[in-house]
Amino acid sequence: MTAYYDSIAEQYKKSKQLPFRLHIEAYTYFNLLGDLVGKSLLDLACGEGFYTRQFKLQGAAKVIGVEISEKMIALAREEEAREPQDIEYILGDVLELGKIGSFDLVVASFLLNYAQTREQLLKMCQSIFINLKPGGRFVTINNNSSQPPASYLATKKYGFIKSINSPLIEGTPITYTISANEQKFSFDNYYLSTETHEWAFQSVGFQEVRWQKPIVSPQGLEEFGEEFWQNFIDYVPIIGIECVKGIGD
Repeated sequence: MTAYYDSIAEQYKKSKQLPFRLHIEAYTYFNLLGDLVGKSLLDLACGEGFYTRQFKLQGAAKVIGVEISEKMIALAREEEAREPQDIEYILGDVLELGKIGSFDLVVASFLLNYAQTREQLLKMCQSIFINLKPGGRFVTINNNSSQPPASYLATKKYGFIKSINSPLIEGTPITYTISANEQKFSFDNYYLSTETHEWAFQSVGFQEVRWQKPIVSPQGLEEFGEEFWQNFIDYVPIIGIECVKGIGD
């Protein structure tokens, strides 16, 4: 998987400029995150650092990014060298991360959907939990496993579709195909049910779990109109999740 992500790193970086990523994905993400001023933040599966840099620009005091793809990390470090923001980037696998610090926030955009089994999801959640301060929060944007496959093609106008080759059971690959700048590339996520996610969050000790449906930014509504976004809102291809660690943990 890492070699494949190395090969699509540049295309993936460009796809961050698709309107849905700016006006729904990012808007929903930052709505969940809230005020970042003075916070310490660990960004897991940080990719080429698209969000990692924005966290620092929004006032986070300390930001560390972790990514499994060497090419993605190289792109992030190139940007850091070009425009230093005092962000540290670590090459590593979340499944084997262990404790690297104690953070106000652990965040991730599209990390949990790479877990192929309950056990892998649990390991990811353990890595997240042990890196949070008591009272800290985990905030993520993730594939919405509750989206019905019959609606997977309804997002084509936003620049992406999903597809499956077998019925949805735990571990079924879900192929994302993204079209950006007249180029297409694909990668696999994996289906694990909402109930499995809830089980993993509770098993590691999270006290509260909140699911957030996508929100369209006012700018996105103004620029494209409400009707343009209706399929996204109706079929909910992505979802926000917030988990809170107890004060006594």
